[in-house]
Amino acid sequence: MQKITPFLLLDGRADEAMNFYTSVFKNSKIVDVTRSGDAGPVFGATIELDGERFQLLNVGPKADFTAAISFFVNCETQAEVDELWDKLLVGGAPLRCGWVKDKFGVHWQIIPSALGRLMRDKDAGKSQRVMQAMMQMIKIDIAGLERAAQGA
Repeated sequence: MQKITPFLLLDGRADEAMNFYTSVFKNSKIVDVTRSGDAGPVFGATIELDGERFQLLNVGPKADFTAAISFFVNCETQAEVDELWDKLLVGGAPLRCGWVKDKFGVHWQIIPSALGRLMRDKDAGKSQRVMQAMMQMIKIDIAGLERAAQGA
């Protein structure tokens, strides 16, 4: 069992959220569901998203999320970035620099591992060009980062 687990408070939408999130991420599942009564609405749930556990809990109105807390998703390919971005964006909002706010108000950073690799380059000019290119992007584009790194 992981020692620290994100715990998301949802305004009566834990059932919808557990199904949504487990459909977005590969290797995900609903681990446990607690209902209010035998056939009542979902009170709480434990889900696993690509091996990471999350707790969901239904609460009263006004349990808002802010960008002060976000989930960083490391992606290996542009196809993975595109897939997760597109799924999380449904009913949500795109933000700058690879961030997306989903339909529940949760903030996600959908970031290719190439960004970190290119920004850690020993050539300061190259890493600075990559940073400038990333700052202009909404969804991160690996080919665009690589072009910036090459000075193109």
